[in-house]
Amino acid sequence: MSHDDERLLLIVEDDDAFARTLLRSFERRGYRVLRATQLGEVQALLSTHNPGYAVVDLKLAGGDSGLACVQTLYAHDEQMLIVVLTGYASIATAVEAIKLGARHYLAKPANTDDIEAAFARAQGDAEVELTERTTSIKTLEWEHIHETLAATGFNISETARRLGMHRRTLARKLEKQRVK
Repeated sequence: MSHDDERLLLIVEDDDAFARTLLRSFERRGYRVLRATQLGEVQALLSTHNPGYAVVDLKLAGGDSGLACVQTLYAHDEQMLIVVLTGYASIATAVEAIKLGARHYLAKPANTDDIEAAFARAQGDAEVELTERTTSIKTLEWEHIHETLAATGFNISETARRLGMHRRTLARKLEKQRVK
């Protein structure tokens, strides 16, 4: 299947702030970017567009699975370069995403450089991510913070209270982890 635009990228992400950051960053790099927040939107976009790239968050709101989106995208075009992101590291889910057609799996917070590097490695290499990016205490901490932030509707004060840390400490950690 030919791509109507080699640089057309579909972002499937329900976190508005993160999606906006990625969208702007990829547009600056010369991509045309589409965005969907759930499976129905992905299916609708595929009826009129044929992206060459996709970035899919595996954990979407409303019960939609990122895995279903990967399966739909791969069925639409087996040549599409699909990278999946998750803030909730799970090897089983990563393996499933790869089986369904994703090329790579990145732990959030992944930035545009990480994602473009994953697109560039079109042939899957089972060794790459595990040796390059082991799950460190910092990564686990960030995932726990992000999970709690999401659960509080991104309320910094409430997140700090639930995590038992000072609000300013949390604000500093969030500042350090901001997506580039």
